Parts: sequence; structure tokens; C-alpha cells
Amino acid sequence: MAKDYYEVLGVPRSASVKEIRQAFRRLARKYHPDVNPGDKTSETKFKEINEAHEVLSDKESRRKYDQFGENWKHAGQFQDAGRGPYRRTTQAESDLWGDPRNFGSDAVFGRFFGGRSTRRQRRPPVEHPVEVTLEEAYTGATKLVEVTGLETCPVCKGAGLLQERLCVACGGSGTTTRTRRLEVKIPPGVDNGSKIKIPSPSGADILLKVSLKSHKGFERKGKNLNSYLSVPLYETVLGGEIEVSTLKGKVVLKVPPETQNGRTFRLQGQGMPSLKSGETKGDLYVTVQVLLPADLSDEEKHLFEDLKALRKNGVDGHD
Repeated sequence: MAKDYYEVLGVPRSASVKEIRQAFRRLARKYHPDVNPGDKTSETKFKEINEAHEVLSDKESRRKYDQFGENWKHAGQFQDAGRGPYRRTTQAESDLWGDPRNFGSDAVFGRFFGGRSTRRQRRPPVEHPVEVTLEEAYTGATKLVEVTGLETCPVCKGAGLLQERLCVACGGSGTTTRTRRLEVKIPPGVDNGSKIKIPSPSGADILLKVSLKSHKGFERKGKNLNSYLSVPLYETVLGGEIEVSTLKGKVVLKVPPETQNGRTFRLQGQGMPSLKSGETKGDLYVTVQVLLPADLSDEEKHLFEDLKALRKNGVDGHD
């Protein structure tokens, strides 16, 4: 004789979906096979309440059951013929329970009582360091990095179970450890501490944390760069044009006469690109370091002596 699904769950025919689910949770806790290992009676009971819950928690199948009773599966279109406790679940049921075919394991039990879950859980991103040069940070680059992290088990698809048994590939955890070599793009403008997110379709996303290598020619300050330029003494005294190195090539800096040691010149737009907008660049600040002559000849020494005498006597050459 067919079981009355309402009696199986112990609810009236007027019960709401919420009351039906509450009844199922209560009975599942009592009769779940994991709670009663080896008890065939409990296992049979659990199958009955699972079947009753599946039918009564679905609006369409409940309507047919209420109208046709135990023959509800054969009502209307024959596409429902043969549907039983292992029928295809609705999206709402999948969201709630995962795959009901795993009811013999702790998959369903874990939805409410803290066991494993058949649904994939989004794990927090994993940070991984990556070192870039100043030139790579300026132009952007493609780098090959090796990362190790947890991914959804490819065998059980994250369920931890295969045919109601623990997945041997992941030991039931639903995840496996995998080392991958990834080709990643470093965008222009990255700086120390910048993080680049690499989405993962089957595991935790990866956050590449940028570490900037020191540079012998430039010091970075946000979007701006600082550098030092050695200028011969006569160029600082008389003025002239000096080549200055930048990250995109050499430019000419006009040094005015009588430039003092330590004077800083600003080269607009010769700094680092903005991470948000590569078109916007910072500035390059060039500080002059006067280069004193060495290995002077006798004639050069006499000239400096003459200059010293002129300066001492107050003659500045502008009269």
C-alpha cells in the first residue's frame, strides 16, 4: 500500500512549504543513516521522508499528488512517468540540498547539520608574490609565475563523494592541491603592494602581490621618479645641453648658466604611468650633481688660480 506523504512527514495537507521543510529537517536528523549506521529500518524510513519531501516541497508535483494521489506521476504529460525519489530536482531544491541522489551519504545531512556540502564553496583568494622591474612596471609585461593552491577536485567536482563513497582523489575534502604555471599580464603603473587578481574557474582566485625591484638609476615616489645627473663644472658655470636618461629613452635638458649643485629640474610627463589610466604619467625630478674636474693640467690649474684671484679682488667679469 502506498504511503501518504503527508503522514510520512507528520504534517497536515494544509502545511506550508516552510512547515514541510521543517518537518523533513527534524525527521532527517532522527533517521539519517549516518546517525543510525547499519540500521536498515532507519535507512528505509529516511528514503521515505526524502521522497515525501521532494514531492511536497515542489509546487507542481505537490499539486499533482494532491489531485491524483499515488498516481500523481502519471498525471498530465507522460514526461513525468517513472519519476520517483531520484527525480531531477528543481533549481530551488538544488540550491537547498545539492544532489538528492547522495542522500545515503552526509551530503544532504550536511546542509543543515554541519557536514560536507555538495555545492562548491568559493574560497578566499590566495596571495602570491611576483617581482617586477621598474621598466616592467612602466611598460607593462607578461610574466610566467608558478602558483600552488587548492582547486575543486576534478574527479568528484567538489562533492567529496562518488557513488556514496568518499572520493579517493581528494579524500572527501572536495579539493585537491595543484601547482600551475600561469602566464599573467602585469599592467603598466603597478607599484609595491599592488595586487593583480587572477580569477580561477575551479578554485580560489589568485592575488598576485607586486614587489618592485630597486633601480640603480631611479627612485620611485608614487607616480614620480627621482634621479641624479652628474654635470661637469664648466657646464654648470657656462650653461649647456645635457642628455638625461628616462625610462623611455634619452631627452635633452637645458642647464642654465651658474646652475648650483643640488638644483632640481622637473621633466613633466617623464614619470610612471597611472595604474588606472596609462595615459596619465607622473614627472621625473632630476637633481644636478656638479662633477669637479680631476687630473688638472698645469695650464688648467693656472686658469683656476687666475679665476680665484679675480674673485678675490672682486672682479666678476660683468663690468
